[in-house]
Amino acid sequence: MKNTPATETLVLESHHVQEIIAQVGVDQVMDDLISRMYEDIRQYTPEAMQIPARSGFHYTLPHTGLIEWMPLYARGEEITIKLVGYHPGNPEIFHFPTILSSIYRFDTQSGHLMAIMDGVLPTALRTGAISGVATALMSHPESSTLGLIGCGAQSVTQIHAISRSMDIRTVLYYDTDEETCNSLNSRIAALNLDCTFVRASISEIVQNSDVICTATSIDIGQGPLFRDLLSRPHLHINAVGSDFPGKTEVPVELLRKSVVIPDFKAQAVVEGECQQLTAAEIGPEISALIKSPAKYKYIQERRSVFDSTGWALEDHIVMDLMISYAERLQIGRRLSIEYFPEDTKNPYEFYTQKTAKSSHMISTSNAIS
Repeated sequence: MKNTPATETLVLESHHVQEIIAQVGVDQVMDDLISRMYEDIRQYTPEAMQIPARSGFHYTLPHTGLIEWMPLYARGEEITIKLVGYHPGNPEIFHFPTILSSIYRFDTQSGHLMAIMDGVLPTALRTGAISGVATALMSHPESSTLGLIGCGAQSVTQIHAISRSMDIRTVLYYDTDEETCNSLNSRIAALNLDCTFVRASISEIVQNSDVICTATSIDIGQGPLFRDLLSRPHLHINAVGSDFPGKTEVPVELLRKSVVIPDFKAQAVVEGECQQLTAAEIGPEISALIKSPAKYKYIQERRSVFDSTGWALEDHIVMDLMISYAERLQIGRRLSIEYFPEDTKNPYEFYTQKTAKSSHMISTSNAIS
C-alpha cells in the first residue's frame, strides 16, 4: 500500500480475489493463510491492537438476519472493519450465500480509505484457516477421521484447511438437506483429497470421529445438534456455527467434559458456545495456545472444543494477505472514491470551477458573435 497515491483506493472485487487464488493456487493460499494466522496471532498484544467485540443489528423481519461490524485498530497505523450480513434463508429465498460481507482498510493518519475487498470468499478462507490452526494445536497427533456436521459452504474450507493440518484418511459427513449432502464430493473435487468419504448419522460421527466440524444453520433456541453421546476421549470439535445469542450446536454436557477454547472470549460468551458456560468453565483464548503451545499440549489427550465465533484479527490477516498478493500480481482496481478538493476549505470547489468555465465559454461565444 505504500506506493498507492494518497487519493486512491485499492478495490479487490470478488473476481479479483478469485483471480488471485487461481494464480497463487488454492493450497498455497490456504497454507500461507494458516502460517500468517500462527505468526500474527503469536505477535498480537492488546497494547498494539484494539479489537472490541463485534456489534450490529439483529432482526426477524422481513427475514431473520443480522448486519454486524467487526473493527480492529492497529494503533498508529490503520483500521480494518468488516461489515458482515448473516441471513440463513438466503440460499433458498434469493440463491445468495448465507454470509455476505465486505472488508475496509483505513489510514489512521488521515482517515483515507486505503482499500475495499470482497469479504465473502475471504471470510470462508479465514474461518477454515483458524480451524486448521486450532486442529493442529488441540487434536490428538494420530487423528485421522474427520466428521462434518453441516455440509454447506463453510464445510468446504473447513475440510480444506484441516487437510493441511491433519492427515485425514476418512471423512464422515451429515447434513439435513439431501441435495447438500449429495453435492459435497463435487464441491471439493478440486482439492484432490486422498481420503474416503462416508455418509453417516450424527451419532455415528460423534462416536467415531477424532475431529468434528459443526457448521450448521440451526435456528436460535433449537440447539444442540445432538445430546450427550459417546465419543472418543480425545475428540476435538471446531464449533463454527454458533454466531447468534441463543444459537448453539454443541450440548452443554459435552462442553463441560471438554477444554473449551474461544477465539475471542468477550464475543464467544454472547454469541458462541461459551454462552452456555460460566466463566470458570471456559479455557484460555486461542492466542494463548499459539503463544505457548507446549504449556497446553495436554489438551491433545482430552476432549476439546474450539469456539469459533469469528475474530476481527482474522479478517485483518486475510486482508493483509490478499493485498500483498494483489500488489505482487498487479491485480485489482484503483479508484478515486473520496473527494479531495484543492481548496480543502471549499466543498463547492467543483461547482465554482464548473460555473467559472461555463461563464468563460459564454463570454467567448458573445465575443465571437
